[in-house]
Amino acid sequence: MSNTATASSHPSDSDIYGHGEAVSSFPLSFEGKLLFLIALMFSAFQIATAGHYLDLPSQVIRACHVGFLMLLGFPFITLNKTAPLKTLAWLLALAGVAVATYQVIEYNQLMLRAGDLNQLDLYMGALCIATVFLATWFIMGPALPIICGVFLAYCFFGQYLPAPLDTRGYASSQIIEQMAYGTEGIYGIPVYVSSSYIFLFILFGAFLEKAGMIKLFTDVSLGLVGHAQGGAAKVAVVASGFMGTISGSGVANVVAVGQFTIPMMKRFGYRSAFAGGVEATASMGGQIMPPVMGAVAFIMAETLGVEYHVIVKAAIIPAVLYFISAFWMVHLEAGKQGLVGMPKEKLPSAKNAIVKQWYLIIPLAALVWLLVAGYTPLFAGTVGLVFTVVLILGSSIAIGLPSTVIRFMFWIGLGLICASLVYYVPQHQRIWVFAGAIAALVAINFFRKGGRETIVACRDSLAEGAKSALPVGVACAMVGVIIGTMTLTGVANTFGEFVVGVGAHSLFLSLVLTMLTCIFLGMGIPTIPNYIITSTIAGPALERLGVPLIVSHMFVFYFGILADLTPPVALACFAAAPIAKESGLKISMEAIKIAAAGFVVPYMAVYTPALMLQDGGALAQQIGYLPAVIYVVIKALLAMALWGATVIGFLGTRLTVPHRLLGFAAAAALIAAYPISDQIGFVLAIVFAVVVWRHNKAMKSGANLGHSAA
Repeated sequence: MSNTATASSHPSDSDIYGHGEAVSSFPLSFEGKLLFLIALMFSAFQIATAGHYLDLPSQVIRACHVGFLMLLGFPFITLNKTAPLKTLAWLLALAGVAVATYQVIEYNQLMLRAGDLNQLDLYMGALCIATVFLATWFIMGPALPIICGVFLAYCFFGQYLPAPLDTRGYASSQIIEQMAYGTEGIYGIPVYVSSSYIFLFILFGAFLEKAGMIKLFTDVSLGLVGHAQGGAAKVAVVASGFMGTISGSGVANVVAVGQFTIPMMKRFGYRSAFAGGVEATASMGGQIMPPVMGAVAFIMAETLGVEYHVIVKAAIIPAVLYFISAFWMVHLEAGKQGLVGMPKEKLPSAKNAIVKQWYLIIPLAALVWLLVAGYTPLFAGTVGLVFTVVLILGSSIAIGLPSTVIRFMFWIGLGLICASLVYYVPQHQRIWVFAGAIAALVAINFFRKGGRETIVACRDSLAEGAKSALPVGVACAMVGVIIGTMTLTGVANTFGEFVVGVGAHSLFLSLVLTMLTCIFLGMGIPTIPNYIITSTIAGPALERLGVPLIVSHMFVFYFGILADLTPPVALACFAAAPIAKESGLKISMEAIKIAAAGFVVPYMAVYTPALMLQDGGALAQQIGYLPAVIYVVIKALLAMALWGATVIGFLGTRLTVPHRLLGFAAAAALIAAYPISDQIGFVLAIVFAVVVWRHNKAMKSGANLGHSAA
């Protein structure tokens, strides 16, 4: 077994890609080392509270979480800026810490003063709102703060608007209390989820990457599909799908996997824009790929009050269909451009890669099992993180053992110890036993050759995880302003009434309106705030139209992800731009084309909830639940196949405009769940298949005649 945690040099400084999602590392300057230490403290605090080594009230944990985001975020983003801007950043960081400190010290008194805050409370509340707005602007750009600023302005000036948008008017003190104190504003559900679940899973992904999971994913992907038609792009789709199982961040996936896949696609003939679009599309799909999915999945579970595995269950088929559609589009584009696969003899063996690095799958498998078994994401994430750290530290020890038999016995013993911690150690003692086991491995590594480098790699993973949490954390804090506005003013009801009014005449138009809202918002903000805004506004409205609640939220979630591929912002595409050496806007246009087949999935799920493994729907009542699932999956695959051929304009040979129009009509008919539309869709699909088959046959006959004449 190889040493998975190799010596790691101190992180080097690099640019920040895309929407401010921090991917650069800490420089060796004094400021860089100080920020590195702050990042370690941030991770240590989150692990201590998640593992209940440090028991604090939820409100205090949330305030400290946001305080750390301010303390790390402001100076980190200005590392390469001018001295005046750095000074301003540190002042703002200290202001954020002051707000958190005030919340901690005055926690009990603030509860007693609820509804009657004093002047200092109001000043600190205003400072809290200001620092969150500025941090979001610094880290993520102006789009989200501007949108949230519009909502905040609505609280102050809504009484001057015409009906039905007018409000009764609110005092400044009431608005500040709503936003800066309690759990209905900045410190609401999104920050709670960020401070508990999301941070742990980001650390989990950071440690797995350090252990060598990316190499395993790419080797397996190369071995499985690298030799096929257009194999280089198919490797990108498969590798990004695998990566999505441990990291729900689209931009992080682009940067991690795209460094390898995008240049490879370009070498094998794909255009730069298409190569970047493939990676961006596949990477964004990581947010709906169980078990980790994206941060939105945790927020959705808390919002709906359901266990996390319920969200995973609803997401699994749409996630698989998303990647099948991307795979299909890549296959068609490769055929259209005449791109062949890579030489099989030069590719790694997928089987050998798994045999050599099978142990890397253990933490991920444990995480999946715990989530499916009904354990909380907090517990599952903690156990997954512990197993990953044990794996990294244990590998460093195992590599120095004298024989294979002893190494095998070492891993068996370590595995039994880890399993016993979950099953046989009392719950209140587990956290200390976990800590003791890791401390013992650290101590052994400290005195072994190569062990100290492994410890350094683990330390660096803690800092990298904290850095990666910045954009997610500030987004969760920022959208609290929108949630606070919704609960204070009830504006969501106004939009909901409009959607319901439209839906009374056409559910399809209501869905289109919701989709356009998601995509419009996605032009300026990432998936988390996009989901929170649209689910808060449109989710209840769709439920009133008969759409199951979890399906309506998944509908919004799905299009929130697709919105991240739409211009002008398209953060995943702009993250791919410097790697592909192409314009982010051009990559975005290609990404939309590649993801086009995936647009049919959410609509089909609304009409047939069985596609998300949910009860209900006319079809399930008629033919039964399991037959309905099988039927709608087959129908979805057929619709995506038709849609892909229509968009790419290729199916064995280049398609004419009439062929593409026929394919579009067949796909559109299959999206709905009405019996007559299904029948029309299947008939048109058969006609399309026959016409295209005859067209291909005629083209081949013409080509053969041309060769004979030559």
